[in-house]
Amino acid sequence: PKMPTISGLRRRGYTPESIRSFVEKAGVAKRENLIDVSLLEFCIRDHLNKTVDRKMVVVNPIKITITNYPAGKEESLVSENNPEQENSGTRELPFSKHLYIEKEDFREQAGRKFFRLTLDKEVRLKSAYIIKGESVVKNGAGEITEVLCTYDPKSKSGSGSEESLRKVKGTLHWVSQKHAVPVEIREYDRLFMTEVPGEKEGDFLKDINPQSLNTAKGYAEPALAQTSPGSKYQFQRKGYFVADDESTEENIVFNKTV
Repeated sequence: PKMPTISGLRRRGYTPESIRSFVEKAGVAKRENLIDVSLLEFCIRDHLNKTVDRKMVVVNPIKITITNYPAGKEESLVSENNPEQENSGTRELPFSKHLYIEKEDFREQAGRKFFRLTLDKEVRLKSAYIIKGESVVKNGAGEITEVLCTYDPKSKSGSGSEESLRKVKGTLHWVSQKHAVPVEIREYDRLFMTEVPGEKEGDFLKDINPQSLNTAKGYAEPALAQTSPGSKYQFQRKGYFVADDESTEENIVFNKTV
């Protein structure tokens, strides 16, 4: 029979190497003691950072339209697979007039310490162009449904132009709406709200975290349409994820590792 804890770790994307590293760091003591789970999370981050490819996935999307980008135009942009691996190579990303970014990466009004997209402020789209927020589109309830932006066509990343070397404080991940692949994202938090479940009231069930699992529908770059169960990635700016065992071409599911 399978050990449930080890099976759960594997399904969450924890690697044998990271678990061995955790055991070596935690050591063995004769007395019963507690090891903070953050040590295990450090070990898996350290291993995956060096070994897995980066991908762009928007978990909570808001639409972006680049008003001065030519209608119908599409281009392929180049982005590195893993900057921690010298020979990991690059991949191509489709770019177009209509994009998705994270909803949390835009504010209609923001202070000086908000370094993401807002009106009259510039940010860089990862491996792409510098854009500037111009206006918003709202629905009848006053909710923002779309952000209208302009872009600097000479600011393409890696082009070597003077405009591409301009410094802006924020860099955002994105996906092209036309080419985006729908995915289900499962994000995990601590299963229990206390360090020792049941210690105070004698019932560990009362300490279960009701927010220990949250699911969302997001959009991924097109390369992830070909992913297979067990494949591991770093979703840029979002963390490390693994394709679930039950993931199919029709229903691509990713579990957050850390």
